[in-house]
Amino acid sequence: MRIRSSVFACFCLILEVLGIALFLRGFFPVPIKSSFSSKSKLSDVPPEPFTGRSLNSSKVPDALFKRVVIVLIDALREDFVFGPNGRKYMPYIRHLVERGSTHSFVAKARPPTVTMPRIKALTTGSIPGFIDVVMNLNSPALLEDNLIWQAKAAGKRMVFYGDDTWVKLFPKHFMEYDGTTSFFVSDYTEVDNNVTRHLDSTLKRDDWDILILHYLGLDHIGHISGPHSSLIQPKLMEMDDILKKIHGSLILKEAEGALPYLLVLCGDHGMSETGSHGGSSEHEVNTPLVLISPAFKKKVGMEKPSTVEQVDLTPTLALGLGLPISQNSVGRLIQPVVDEASLRDQLRFLHLNGHQLSYLLKDSMPAYEKEEGYEQFRVAEKSHGNWVKLVVEGNTSEVLTNMGKKVFKQYLEALRAMSEALSKQLGKYDIYSMVVGMVLVFQSPSHGGVSGGWSLSELDILLLAGTAGHTLSLSASSFVEEEHQVWYFLLNTLCLVVFQDVCRKYFRERRANFGSLEDDDYILPSNEGDVVASPLADLGVTDAGSEKWLALATPPLTLACCRLLRSLNQTGVQWAHLPDLGHWLNSFEHKMVLSLFAALSLALIYFLVQRRCSWVSKIALALGLLGVYSYRAAVGNVVFPWQHGGGNMSKGTVEARFVYVFVLGILFTGSKDLLRSQVITADARLKSRGLWEIYSGVVLLVALLFRAHNLPVLCCCLLVQTLMAQFIWKKLHYDAAQTTIMHYWFGQAFFYFQGNSNSIATVDISVGFVGLESYVEAPAFFLTALSTYAGPLLWAAHLVCYLSSEKRSSVAVGHGCYCLALLRSVPAAAYVVLVTALRYHLFIWSVFSPKLLYESMHTLLTVAICLFFTTMEQSRRP
Repeated sequence: MRIRSSVFACFCLILEVLGIALFLRGFFPVPIKSSFSSKSKLSDVPPEPFTGRSLNSSKVPDALFKRVVIVLIDALREDFVFGPNGRKYMPYIRHLVERGSTHSFVAKARPPTVTMPRIKALTTGSIPGFIDVVMNLNSPALLEDNLIWQAKAAGKRMVFYGDDTWVKLFPKHFMEYDGTTSFFVSDYTEVDNNVTRHLDSTLKRDDWDILILHYLGLDHIGHISGPHSSLIQPKLMEMDDILKKIHGSLILKEAEGALPYLLVLCGDHGMSETGSHGGSSEHEVNTPLVLISPAFKKKVGMEKPSTVEQVDLTPTLALGLGLPISQNSVGRLIQPVVDEASLRDQLRFLHLNGHQLSYLLKDSMPAYEKEEGYEQFRVAEKSHGNWVKLVVEGNTSEVLTNMGKKVFKQYLEALRAMSEALSKQLGKYDIYSMVVGMVLVFQSPSHGGVSGGWSLSELDILLLAGTAGHTLSLSASSFVEEEHQVWYFLLNTLCLVVFQDVCRKYFRERRANFGSLEDDDYILPSNEGDVVASPLADLGVTDAGSEKWLALATPPLTLACCRLLRSLNQTGVQWAHLPDLGHWLNSFEHKMVLSLFAALSLALIYFLVQRRCSWVSKIALALGLLGVYSYRAAVGNVVFPWQHGGGNMSKGTVEARFVYVFVLGILFTGSKDLLRSQVITADARLKSRGLWEIYSGVVLLVALLFRAHNLPVLCCCLLVQTLMAQFIWKKLHYDAAQTTIMHYWFGQAFFYFQGNSNSIATVDISVGFVGLESYVEAPAFFLTALSTYAGPLLWAAHLVCYLSSEKRSSVAVGHGCYCLALLRSVPAAAYVVLVTALRYHLFIWSVFSPKLLYESMHTLLTVAICLFFTTMEQSRRP
């Protein structure tokens, strides 16, 4: 039986992997690439349309700008410049927007709104996929046709300072560069000073044509304290002064009769209300684009900025510098930039853009000739040729002017249609592979039911129907965006059903010898390492009457905790912008209240965790939690009672490392006991204490990483675990399968109680640098992942500890649920990639949601494994 079960489990696992592989093959669309040549060349540029006897030999019109400076401010939101605070944040730029020779736009960035895909979009004009989010961690060289390569091929001399992602994407392209890592978000000062220190010497020189500056400080401030932080205004004023210096230098160097300069202010992405980015909210996708040049007419007042796509900057800069447009660009020329050129040059610019888009359309769509934009372009091209013929013949009538304007409008409409058609190609998936993959994922555990003599209780029906219903709900994008609401509803319903079971046990089933302590309790190590006779003694409960009322109070108390935590952090999409208790606590005037909450939470955490530790670990835990409060005080989140002001803020590196020492000490003590119980002596009590001490070390580490206002989340998590374990799961004789699924439900709900969502914009990457003085990839990734998935991880770890402490737990049930707990608590990298894709809102996700795939796989595994081990457990009982 055991061998056959193992073989069957391996077979199911192989089918699962195969199904996921097929689904991913269909889900990752083939990128839109032109097959015309590897890179665009000037020799590939078509001649000007002409219907006369000889072809016009003109190629690309002369460049519009001699020198270009691109200032990219990471996470620059549109309202930071154009909003009501724009005059306060960036007064000089706002003055230019209102009265200067500028063109202002709101540039929309496509999700995923993270740096590396956005740099690709700005330089290639294409729309990167969500797979680029993972590649953002280790950016490889960009081989695709791009603006930087074209500029180098044309002999343009380029200088770059800032985010080293550019250096990785474009190695050996810059004649001078100085890169700075973008991942150490705790630093928002030196990371910008490293860019600015080169400015004075560079602006005095004339040996460069393109200067690119990528400032990171604003993005780091957003990750640390959000868009409404007191640090935002000083940083934006610093950026404003830098732009003023650059603009002044360009004005002084402007020579009579020479081509004008172009100064570009832009952002790669915006910033959400929580200070992060990656999703598709308005604040994340809307970025300012300000083009400054003496070639433009001066403004007479503030105008509402029109909207363009971020990729439109690529063909605009290419044509402005006299370069070919990147072959894979789906952008279109920003028409106001060429307003001051002659009508013939304007039509030529539009023709070149349309020619490039038409070739890309031809390579990516079999039925390209039927596309509206392609037909419009051919009509406009033919009309353009007739117009050029009349110009060459010397016609200067008003009819010719009107005809040229008509051709101009035809080109604009054709460009719009072709650009939209190419952008929609991102939604083309291999439906066949996705369907086959989904069928395999669903079928692999479908035959895993084990027949046995068990029946479904009301709780079983709720757990199975709720888990399956949640999975099915994810086939709709709205349920994915607001998934937390589903878990909150399921958790509330679960508490009511458990409360019904408690009432039935204590009021309807009158058993004389109900629930003897010998059968019902689980093992807890005491201070001396002996087994505690009853877990009730730890809570001061010594009689059956108190036990009954505490059991009855557990479900309502759990409901109260959940309601409190729901108010702590708004999450999801639709209501994430609304104020919540967390915002209230984090405001400066409520710092004393937050300090009190944090101190009480840490004290309760110690009380709930220390009961299962040895005296050495108790001391280490107490000192570690004191260090957690000291760290939060050092970074300015909370204050000590004797502090009257905010105190001097620091990075808290020493305090955090102080806590790390005790975390490692507790983990070492627990690992030592666990290893001894497995190798030296088969002592169940020693094994149980080792597991609980490891769990305590993880709790201490999570307490350090959690923001101060989120410490009640950790406190409530431990409180619910303690009450449910001591008064519900064992007292009501819940089996391993029911306990496992309930742990899974609680873990998922606490993931959202933390303030997380299915958008990567809610990932708090600042926790990856707690206690670090520089960017170190491995610990930063580990700490960020641990903090993000702390809820599911703690509940899965508690499941392992709880099952290991049961006197009657069978080896099969224990090992099976251990594996399941690890499976549910440590999401694979593929899950992170797939969840990122949710934010695109394309039609295909309403049917084949990537999160639906992930949840379907794990739901079916949960049900199959739990039913299998429950049946085995029941078959072992006499």
